Amino acid sequence: MTVSQDAERPRPQSLTDLFFSFTLLALQGFGGVVAVVQRELVDRKRWLTQDEFIEDWAVAQVMPGPNVVNLALMIGGRYFGLPGALSALGGMLAIPLVIVILLAMLHSHFAGHPGVDGALRGMAAVSAGMIGAAGLRLSSALARHPMPLAWGVALAALAFVLVALVQVPLLYVLFGVGGLGCVLTYRRLKR
Repeated sequence: MTVSQDAERPRPQSLTDLFFSFTLLALQGFGGVVAVVQRELVDRKRWLTQDEFIEDWAVAQVMPGPNVVNLALMIGGRYFGLPGALSALGGMLAIPLVIVILLAMLHSHFAGHPGVDGALRGMAAVSAGMIGAAGLRLSSALARHPMPLAWGVALAALAFVLVALVQVPLLYVLFGVGGLGCVLTYRRLKR
């Protein structure tokens, strides 16, 4: 991307804009937050391209901590350095933290009510659907990946078997299967 294209692209106008943008993202993201974040940052605000989002999301996933918090830190830091990273982090955590504390207090009073139990099951189903939709949308990047699709599917299946069925700790699978994916991709790029 050229410098002139970078200068013309929309970006957060201030630390306040960054704070409130990530606050609104956090307030929308119940469970399957990746779909909301992608829609807001790529489609609506256009702070990132689709490819940039996929690359940043991949990095955010392998870093310790919540993926969306990692992404907020990366984007805030990209535009405003450390103050931007802290502003985006504050936006992700401040108001949602207050809401979670209030909901926890409310839940402690009504936890045994069947309506609350049914509502939570319904929210879990919606969250699973949002995650599935986001995965389908992100899959468009697979066509441009240097590794053949069959290899990617095989690595994903291997990771699933190791984590879900064999119950290998996620950290080992991340380094083992993820490392294998990196090596295979690197070898394809060197050709």
